[in-house]
Amino acid sequence: MKTLFRAFLVLFPWFLRRRILTACYGYEIHPSARIGLAWVYPRKLIMGPDSHIGHLTVCVNLDEVRLDQSALLGRGNWVTGFPSGHPRHFAHQPDRQPRLHLEQHAAITNRHIIDCTATVVIGEFSTLAGFRSQILTHSIDVIASRQSALPVRIGPRCFVGTNCVILGGAVLPPCSVLGASSLLNKAYDTPCTLYGGVPARPLKTLPAEARYFTRPRGYVD
Repeated sequence: MKTLFRAFLVLFPWFLRRRILTACYGYEIHPSARIGLAWVYPRKLIMGPDSHIGHLTVCVNLDEVRLDQSALLGRGNWVTGFPSGHPRHFAHQPDRQPRLHLEQHAAITNRHIIDCTATVVIGEFSTLAGFRSQILTHSIDVIASRQSALPVRIGPRCFVGTNCVILGGAVLPPCSVLGASSLLNKAYDTPCTLYGGVPARPLKTLPAEARYFTRPRGYVD
Protein backbone atom coordinates (compact mmCIF):
# COMPACT_ATOMS: atom_id res chain seq x y z
CA MET A 1 0.00 0.00 0.00
CA LYS A 2 2.89 2.38 0.77
CA THR A 3 4.33 1.91 -2.73
CA LEU A 4 0.91 2.34 -4.33
CA PHE A 5 0.31 5.55 -2.37
CA ARG A 6 3.69 6.92 -3.44
CA ALA A 7 2.94 6.10 -7.08
CA PHE A 8 -0.36 8.00 -6.94
CA LEU A 9 1.30 10.87 -5.10
CA VAL A 10 3.74 11.42 -7.99
CA LEU A 11 0.74 12.29 -10.19
CA PHE A 12 -0.74 14.87 -7.82
CA PRO A 13 -0.54 18.58 -8.74
CA TRP A 14 2.67 19.98 -7.28
CA PHE A 15 1.07 22.45 -4.87
CA LEU A 16 -0.85 19.57 -3.27
CA ARG A 17 2.00 17.07 -3.45
CA ARG A 18 4.34 19.49 -1.67
CA ARG A 19 1.88 19.85 1.21
CA ILE A 20 1.55 16.07 1.56
CA LEU A 21 5.32 15.54 1.41
CA THR A 22 5.92 18.10 4.15
CA ALA A 23 3.02 16.97 6.34
CA CYS A 24 3.29 13.19 5.98
CA TYR A 25 7.01 12.69 5.38
CA GLY A 26 8.43 15.64 7.32
CA TYR A 27 10.31 16.91 4.26
CA GLU A 28 11.57 20.51 4.26
CA ILE A 29 10.61 21.96 0.88
CA HIS A 30 10.75 25.70 0.23
CA PRO A 31 7.59 27.09 -1.44
CA SER A 32 9.61 28.08 -4.52
CA ALA A 33 11.22 24.62 -4.88
CA ARG A 34 9.73 22.06 -7.23
CA ILE A 35 9.80 18.33 -8.02
CA GLY A 36 8.62 17.07 -11.42
CA LEU A 37 7.06 13.68 -12.12
CA ALA A 38 9.81 11.92 -10.19
CA TRP A 39 10.15 9.14 -7.61
CA VAL A 40 11.95 11.01 -4.79
CA TYR A 41 11.59 9.35 -1.38
CA PRO A 42 14.72 9.52 0.80
CA ARG A 43 14.38 9.39 4.57
CA LYS A 44 15.00 13.14 4.73
CA LEU A 45 14.61 15.72 1.95
CA ILE A 46 15.65 19.37 2.19
CA MET A 47 15.06 21.69 -0.78
CA GLY A 48 16.08 25.34 -0.62
CA PRO A 49 14.65 28.30 -2.55
CA ASP A 50 14.34 27.82 -6.33
CA SER A 51 15.82 24.31 -6.22
CA HIS A 52 14.43 21.80 -8.70
CA ILE A 53 14.27 18.05 -9.37
CA GLY A 54 13.32 17.11 -12.94
CA HIS A 55 10.95 14.54 -14.43
CA LEU A 56 11.67 10.79 -14.32
CA THR A 57 14.41 11.07 -11.72
CA VAL A 58 14.55 8.26 -9.15
CA CYS A 59 15.97 9.04 -5.72
CA VAL A 60 15.62 6.32 -3.07
CA ASN A 61 17.41 4.34 -0.34
CA LEU A 62 19.22 7.39 1.02
CA ASP A 63 19.27 8.88 4.49
CA GLU A 64 19.23 12.43 3.12
CA VAL A 65 18.98 14.42 -0.08
CA ARG A 66 19.70 18.14 0.21
CA LEU A 67 19.47 20.76 -2.52
CA ASP A 68 20.55 24.24 -1.48
CA GLN A 69 19.33 27.45 -3.12
CA SER A 70 18.94 27.21 -6.92
CA ALA A 71 20.41 23.71 -7.07
CA LEU A 72 19.27 21.47 -9.94
CA LEU A 73 18.90 17.70 -10.16
CA GLY A 74 17.81 17.24 -13.75
CA ARG A 75 15.73 14.71 -15.70
CA GLY A 76 16.08 10.95 -15.83
CA ASN A 77 18.75 10.60 -13.13
CA TRP A 78 19.10 7.46 -11.02
CA VAL A 79 20.21 8.37 -7.49
CA THR A 80 20.38 5.56 -4.98
CA GLY A 81 22.52 3.92 -2.33
CA PHE A 82 22.38 1.55 0.63
CA PRO A 83 20.65 2.94 3.74
CA SER A 84 22.50 3.15 7.03
CA GLY A 85 21.73 0.94 10.01
CA HIS A 86 21.85 -2.48 8.32
CA PRO A 87 23.15 -5.08 10.79
CA ARG A 88 25.38 -6.84 8.24
CA HIS A 89 26.20 -4.76 5.16
CA PHE A 90 28.78 -2.00 5.75
CA ALA A 91 28.70 -2.79 9.48
CA HIS A 92 32.45 -2.06 9.64
CA GLN A 93 31.68 1.56 8.60
CA PRO A 94 29.26 2.78 11.31
CA ASP A 95 29.84 6.44 10.41
CA ARG A 96 28.88 5.97 6.75
CA GLN A 97 26.30 8.53 5.57
CA PRO A 98 24.30 7.67 2.44
CA ARG A 99 23.38 11.16 1.30
CA LEU A 100 23.49 13.55 -1.65
CA HIS A 101 24.17 17.24 -1.14
CA LEU A 102 24.00 19.78 -3.97
CA GLU A 103 25.29 23.11 -2.72
CA GLN A 104 23.88 26.41 -3.98
CA HIS A 105 23.64 26.74 -7.77
CA ALA A 106 25.11 23.24 -8.27
CA ALA A 107 23.67 21.18 -11.11
CA ILE A 108 23.43 17.54 -12.16
CA THR A 109 22.06 17.56 -15.69
CA ASN A 110 20.25 14.58 -17.26
CA ARG A 111 20.55 10.78 -17.30
CA HIS A 112 23.37 10.21 -14.84
CA ILE A 113 23.82 7.39 -12.28
CA ILE A 114 24.76 8.55 -8.79
CA ASP A 115 25.56 5.94 -6.14
CA CYS A 116 25.35 7.60 -2.72
CA THR A 117 26.12 4.60 -0.53
CA ALA A 118 28.60 7.09 0.98
CA THR A 119 28.12 10.86 0.85
CA VAL A 120 28.33 12.66 -2.49
CA VAL A 121 28.76 16.44 -2.40
CA ILE A 122 28.55 18.63 -5.51
CA GLY A 123 30.08 21.99 -4.62
CA GLU A 124 28.48 25.35 -5.21
CA PHE A 125 28.25 26.51 -8.84
CA SER A 126 29.58 23.13 -10.05
CA THR A 127 28.04 21.14 -12.91
CA LEU A 128 27.92 17.44 -13.63
CA ALA A 129 27.28 18.00 -17.32
CA GLY A 130 26.36 16.00 -20.42
CA PHE A 131 24.94 12.48 -20.06
CA ARG A 132 25.78 9.03 -18.67
CA SER A 133 28.34 9.94 -16.03
CA GLN A 134 28.59 7.64 -13.01
CA ILE A 135 29.54 8.35 -9.43
CA LEU A 136 30.21 5.07 -7.62
CA THR A 137 30.96 5.38 -3.92
CA HIS A 138 31.01 1.67 -3.05
CA SER A 139 32.92 -1.32 -4.36
CA ILE A 140 34.30 -4.69 -3.27
CA ASP A 141 37.38 -4.60 -1.06
CA VAL A 142 39.16 -7.63 -2.48
CA ILE A 143 41.60 -7.82 0.46
CA ALA A 144 38.85 -8.03 3.09
CA SER A 145 36.28 -9.62 0.71
CA ARG A 146 33.52 -7.21 1.65
CA GLN A 147 31.75 -4.14 0.32
CA SER A 148 33.22 -0.80 1.39
CA ALA A 149 32.19 2.78 0.64
CA LEU A 150 34.04 6.09 0.47
CA PRO A 151 32.62 9.60 -0.10
CA VAL A 152 33.06 11.68 -3.24
CA ARG A 153 33.42 15.44 -3.37
CA ILE A 154 33.25 17.71 -6.40
CA GLY A 155 34.66 21.07 -5.27
CA PRO A 156 33.05 24.46 -5.88
CA ARG A 157 32.87 25.91 -9.41
CA CYS A 158 33.96 22.69 -11.13
CA PHE A 159 32.88 21.25 -14.47
CA VAL A 160 32.58 17.50 -15.07
CA GLY A 161 32.32 16.56 -18.74
CA THR A 162 30.04 13.95 -20.27
CA ASN A 163 30.40 10.18 -19.71
CA CYS A 164 32.84 10.35 -16.78
CA VAL A 165 33.30 7.80 -14.00
CA ILE A 166 34.09 9.02 -10.48
CA LEU A 167 34.98 6.44 -7.82
CA GLY A 168 34.74 6.44 -4.04
CA GLY A 169 37.39 8.54 -2.32
CA ALA A 170 37.83 10.86 -5.31
CA VAL A 171 38.03 14.63 -4.92
CA LEU A 172 37.97 17.20 -7.74
CA PRO A 173 39.50 20.44 -6.41
CA PRO A 174 37.85 23.87 -6.68
CA CYS A 175 37.64 25.58 -10.08
CA SER A 176 38.71 22.45 -11.96
CA VAL A 177 37.53 20.62 -15.07
CA LEU A 178 37.27 16.87 -15.54
CA GLY A 179 37.46 16.09 -19.25
CA ALA A 180 34.85 13.98 -21.04
CA SER A 181 35.09 10.18 -20.64
CA SER A 182 37.65 10.45 -17.83
CA LEU A 183 38.04 8.23 -14.78
CA LEU A 184 38.63 10.07 -11.50
CA ASN A 185 39.77 7.55 -8.91
CA LYS A 186 41.79 9.55 -6.37
CA ALA A 187 41.73 12.76 -4.36
CA TYR A 188 43.48 15.72 -5.99
CA ASP A 189 44.13 19.04 -4.27
CA THR A 190 45.45 21.42 -6.95
CA PRO A 191 42.72 23.88 -7.99
CA CYS A 192 42.24 25.58 -11.36
CA THR A 193 43.41 22.50 -13.25
CA LEU A 194 42.18 20.45 -16.19
CA TYR A 195 42.19 16.76 -15.27
CA GLY A 196 41.62 14.06 -17.87
CA GLY A 197 42.35 10.53 -19.01
CA VAL A 198 41.93 6.99 -17.69
CA PRO A 199 42.85 7.31 -14.91
CA ALA A 200 42.58 11.10 -14.76
CA ARG A 201 45.73 13.14 -14.16
CA PRO A 202 46.54 16.87 -14.22
CA LEU A 203 46.88 18.09 -17.82
CA LYS A 204 47.18 21.86 -17.61
CA THR A 205 46.57 24.88 -15.41
CA LEU A 206 43.42 26.92 -15.98
CA PRO A 207 43.10 30.70 -15.38
CA ALA A 208 41.41 31.50 -12.07
CA GLU A 209 39.68 34.45 -13.75
CA ALA A 210 37.91 32.24 -16.33
CA ARG A 211 34.31 33.39 -16.63
CA TYR A 212 32.90 29.96 -15.73
CA PHE A 213 34.71 30.13 -12.39
CA THR A 214 33.41 33.63 -11.61
CA ARG A 215 29.85 33.49 -12.97
CA PRO A 216 27.09 34.81 -10.65
CA ARG A 217 24.56 32.02 -11.31
CA GLY A 218 24.78 28.29 -11.68
CA TYR A 219 23.17 27.22 -14.92
CA VAL A 220 24.97 28.11 -18.15
CA ASP A 221 22.69 28.72 -21.16
